[in-house]
Amino acid sequence: MKITKKVIKKLINAAFNSHEDEIGCGKCFDKLNKFAELELKGKSAAEAMPLVEDHLKRCGECREEYEALLEALRAVQG
Repeated sequence: MKITKKVIKKLINAAFNSHEDEIGCGKCFDKLNKFAELELKGKSAAEAMPLVEDHLKRCGECREEYEALLEALRAVQG
C-alpha cells in the first residue's frame, strides 16, 4: 500500500474520530446479518445496534458489504 496524503488524512481522521466503545470490522461483519434483517423488518437497526450503525458510518468497506447484503436479501424476498 502506497502511503499518500489521502491515506494519511484518512488515518488521522480515524484516530480522532474513534471511540472507546466502538467495534472493529470483524465484529461488525459478524453482526451485519442481524442488522440487515432488522432493517428489512422495518425496525430501527440503528437504535437496536448503535455500534454497528456507527461503524458503518465510518467504514466504507463494511458499508459496501452491508449494502450488498441488503440488496441480496431484498432480491431473495422478492
